[in-house]
Amino acid sequence: MVVIKSSQEIEKMRRAGQVVREVLELVRGMVKPGVTTLELEKAAEARLKERNAKPAFKGYHGFPCVLCTSVNHEVVHGIPSPKRILIEGDIVSVDCGAIVDGYYGDAAITVPVGEKIDPKTARLLKVTELSLNTAIAAVRPGATLGDIGAAVQDVVEAEGFSIVRDFVGHGIGVHMHEDPQVPNFGQKGRGMKLRAGMVIAIEPMVNAGKADVQVLGDGWTAVTGDGSMSAHFEHTVAVTATGARILTE
Repeated sequence: MVVIKSSQEIEKMRRAGQVVREVLELVRGMVKPGVTTLELEKAAEARLKERNAKPAFKGYHGFPCVLCTSVNHEVVHGIPSPKRILIEGDIVSVDCGAIVDGYYGDAAITVPVGEKIDPKTARLLKVTELSLNTAIAAVRPGATLGDIGAAVQDVVEAEGFSIVRDFVGHGIGVHMHEDPQVPNFGQKGRGMKLRAGMVIAIEPMVNAGKADVQVLGDGWTAVTGDGSMSAHFEHTVAVTATGARILTE
């Protein structure tokens, strides 16, 4: 069941979204060669505590951390570790969720490590973020989930990259995952129509190689099947009468 949020509820979600954005920008500034993903985790956890926000991920179905940190060929749900040291040329996808006054915010960025990024990898990041922005531009009452998915798919596949289909975006509110599911692929005009008051997390996950992914033995970390690089960008977006309102901007 899709839950339509009131303007007051959306404001609460915006406050959660702003905490998420603050954490992500803090972490972005920390990413450099020699830093461990656990250092990013500790900084994020401390900032959430400072803002009196609860971490959305830690404890969710047993996930152990407040961040997901997915490096290079890791697609999503990577677990921060003191053993994972970032090196020049890596990319790290950082996904964060926060709960404020019982409402959730959720967003993700992919950050290059250092200055010497492979040109194809740099293009992967640019295209993935562009696909997210293009999808957000398609959000308005009467548009469909297929419009959002097609917007992502058209941008990504035009550049020769692949959409991950095993994981999708989602509705969000007083729960991390609510209806509807929001695929990053589809056909324009197909699927559920958007209504004002819906809030969704749009999150393209894009592989430089093939779309296949597999989950490692830790039960969480999803990696590309062919070892290619993967990027992930996400915003929490409210549908308003005039279009999209990004709550994690």
